Amino acid sequence: MQNKQKAFVILSPGFAASETDTSCLPMQQSFVKNLSILYPAIEIIVLSFQYPFQKHTYKWFGATVISFGGKNKSGVSKLFLRRQINKVLQKLKAQKDIVGILSFWLGECASIGKKFATQSGIRHYCWLFGQDARESNSYVKHLYPASDEMIALSEFLQDEFERNHGIRPFAVVPPGIETVVNETPRDIDLLAVGSLIPLKQFEIFVESVAAIKQKMPAIKTMLVGEGPEKNELINLIDIHRIKKNIGLVGKIGHKEAISLMQRAKVLLHPSSYEGYSGVCQEALSCGTHVISFCRAMNKNISQWHIVKSKNEMVEKALMLLLNQSTKYESTVFPSMSTIAKQMMDLYLSEV
Repeated sequence: MQNKQKAFVILSPGFAASETDTSCLPMQQSFVKNLSILYPAIEIIVLSFQYPFQKHTYKWFGATVISFGGKNKSGVSKLFLRRQINKVLQKLKAQKDIVGILSFWLGECASIGKKFATQSGIRHYCWLFGQDARESNSYVKHLYPASDEMIALSEFLQDEFERNHGIRPFAVVPPGIETVVNETPRDIDLLAVGSLIPLKQFEIFVESVAAIKQKMPAIKTMLVGEGPEKNELINLIDIHRIKKNIGLVGKIGHKEAISLMQRAKVLLHPSSYEGYSGVCQEALSCGTHVISFCRAMNKNISQWHIVKSKNEMVEKALMLLLNQSTKYESTVFPSMSTIAKQMMDLYLSEV
């Protein structure tokens, strides 16, 4: 073991295809990058199951990424993918001193990671991010995860997983932040950012803009994202006759999204379910007020307003936008380097 390179292995459904790809799981990207910086003596290795769609190995800001190009295929292809991943894990075990394995989401990654780690005597944790804490997650019944091998992204997920499965993740490791706040004129009244999918409920954003326009005819808003709900949202915008009030922005890079947050007064996040929205956290760090339905942590967070209905969302947004004394102060969160160290301490403290 003494002659082997130490390695920390991360299993993920997807990862950045290159150093210029900032839109694929930005929080996870930041986490991996900080691990590489903080632990230069440990090789950080990411096994990316489905995306990028090409099968290859490449360097990414000091980390090694092995992409299997699974493309979310099922059936025989899924079985073949599992065999490929297990073969690579066995090879890594023979070549490296693996100090730990971390799985993103309690799903296929945790299934493979837990089995391999148990057989190899390697410490394994699964980081719960959101949907994987729901009652419908069938992997829980097959994996029988123990409390001491699960880490929740938020207190909400910790409570949610225990409520749905009777098992309480032993630790909470929240997302870190790297946003640099610039003094920028706030010329966007309302902003929404995310994938245009049913879960995000962006129809509520459109309907909220229509309601607010009755008292603020010149309201300026932007909706950032791509997804299957796009055409329905465009039709809804046309129905409410607010095309001039909503700027539709497609998929953009992470830095561009941060720039819009720095210009926004309020971020509306009408998602029906969130583990700990990185979008909300980044907006708050930019000094933007956030209005959402989901509470990530048990304590109140400055400028994060939790509401129960669309009407409450509209009322809160109007109160903030019409009040000339509303302040836009950056909320301080732990840095991603702090979070990366917190996670690695769980492995290295007993290695």
